[in-house]
Amino acid sequence: MSTAVGMKRKRKDRVFSVRRLRMDWPLYVMMLPPVLLVFLFHFIPLFGIVISFQKYLPLKGILKSKWIGLTNFRTLFAMPGFFMAIRNTLTMSVWKIVLGIIVPVSFTLLLNEIASSKVKRGVQTLIYLPHFISWILLAGIFTRLLSSTGPVNKLIKLLGGSPVIFLGDNKWFPFTMIFTHIWKEFGYGTIVYLAAVAGVNPDLYEAAQIDGAGHWKQLLHVTLPSIAPIIVLMSVLALGNILNAGFDQVFNLYNTVVYESGDILDTLVYRIGFGSGQFGLSAAAGLFKSLVSCLLVVVSYRVAYLTTGYHVF
Repeated sequence: MSTAVGMKRKRKDRVFSVRRLRMDWPLYVMMLPPVLLVFLFHFIPLFGIVISFQKYLPLKGILKSKWIGLTNFRTLFAMPGFFMAIRNTLTMSVWKIVLGIIVPVSFTLLLNEIASSKVKRGVQTLIYLPHFISWILLAGIFTRLLSSTGPVNKLIKLLGGSPVIFLGDNKWFPFTMIFTHIWKEFGYGTIVYLAAVAGVNPDLYEAAQIDGAGHWKQLLHVTLPSIAPIIVLMSVLALGNILNAGFDQVFNLYNTVVYESGDILDTLVYRIGFGSGQFGLSAAAGLFKSLVSCLLVVVSYRVAYLTTGYHVF
């Protein structure tokens, strides 16, 4: 009896699937190009992982290069600059993630208090524009602004301070990377959080007012809890990139003087691969980074589910 019921359910599910496919086939056709792009540029290149376990020579190619097992990983972990690069990467990434949540959320709450919609839209546009400027262009701008004879140091001298070598001092370089990154990207986060604030049910504010909650209490007990799922989602997505400290930014702004505090995993991989031609070692470093990032995504998603019950899917 149970077998017959199971067979009927399978037939119904099959009929339902075929019917949905006939109804929604335009959506599947629209989805086909991006799926193909992901397959071509994200899944097929995964075959290159084998370089991590080879003494790879471009002339011989992947199929004919000598297989050396975990030798590249042993060499990588024994490198004196490897753990220094991990330290620098984590330092910059953690601060970028933390401030990348705090600054946009704080600015969103301030921006939401502006009554004039024209002024609000104007401010939104101004803070969002830097997101579209490449780091190659910004590197030239910041190099001039932060040089020893630039406007920033002139202002410091005018206020009675001594010049600061922002891009040539190991003490100041990480701070400069974090500050410039937040300046460039916080506008994007603000747009996301403003959309979340706009979706808060107005009835909640009315109920809070009836209960005697002032403006500050409404902010703490209505606005922030309402946008908490978006904050959690953005945090979870950011944690997956904790080993991506911003190659474009650091590569265009750092120099040999600040390797001690500015060399990150991505720049180390670049120098090993393209600078010294050790492609197998470079691929091993990239694979290590990818595995750690994948693990962090899984762990952070699980933590988000246990703490807030939030589902990405």
